[in-house]
Amino acid sequence: MKLEGIHHITAITGDAPRNVDFYVRLLGLRLVKKSVNQDDPTVYHLFYADEHGSAGSDLTFFEYPNARPGRAGAGMVHRIVHRVASADTLAFWEDRFGSEGVECTRVESGLRFADFEGLQHELRVVEVPDPPLAAGSTEVPAEHALLGFHEVHAAVADPRKSEKHLRETLAFEEVGEHAFEARGAARGGSIVFEPSPGRGFGGAGTVHHIAWASPMDDHEAWRARIADSGLQVTPVIDRFYFRSIYSREPGGILYEIATIGPGFATDESASSLGESLALPPEFEHLRAQVEPLLTPLPDVRQWRPSAAEAS
Repeated sequence: MKLEGIHHITAITGDAPRNVDFYVRLLGLRLVKKSVNQDDPTVYHLFYADEHGSAGSDLTFFEYPNARPGRAGAGMVHRIVHRVASADTLAFWEDRFGSEGVECTRVESGLRFADFEGLQHELRVVEVPDPPLAAGSTEVPAEHALLGFHEVHAAVADPRKSEKHLRETLAFEEVGEHAFEARGAARGGSIVFEPSPGRGFGGAGTVHHIAWASPMDDHEAWRARIADSGLQVTPVIDRFYFRSIYSREPGGILYEIATIGPGFATDESASSLGESLALPPEFEHLRAQVEPLLTPLPDVRQWRPSAAEAS
């Protein structure tokens, strides 16, 4: 059994309207699902991804309005690395960030920046066999679109235990110093452990968890493997758009293993993903109570290409 790289990454925001503006307008991602946190349905769960809401491109946020700023530390992911196509693309983004007042820094084959709440990102030119996962946008030319996740950077107090778990339980391959990749038949994604900056705490601008992608048929077997390793793991939870299990790896990072499918077009047409509030069937009875509590968001259709442009 092999995991198919990163499924999604979930972070926290204190300001959903600015979050939508940053990730849809500025970064050119598509809002593919506007839903609620299924463990706290009074707050948003926003999903940004490629055109089809594919696993491997899905960056999601819980909104806790006016949440205090968090600080990344031990047991947390602190940087998300996205693939891009070329050095010309890095130059495009350097100019775009400059015109928007977003500070950025060139690194080898990449460009680092943070969102308005401090969540760290990097755009990196990489050569991989994986299909690119791009979204259409009126703001970002297709040749400069983000192309899906490449890796995350995280800190743990004792990398040896975390790395052993990746090798022996989750079947990752070591691909560099403190770097480990999950690569399946179609896609790969990695995690890199870096020295711990000390204790952190959750809040706006921090990553809540990272999900690794599993084919549907392997999901129960992954749960059994984690349980056999001695770690606590949740039962399979049906999130409607995918199924999930959760466990904390030895360094404290919250890992999810999520299935590839059923997908975000389960309850919306592919052409109108993310344009209205979508509630899984078991939450639909809460719509009248929940909808007035949610923050009004920008209309993302203004940044979507027309059907003619998309074709």
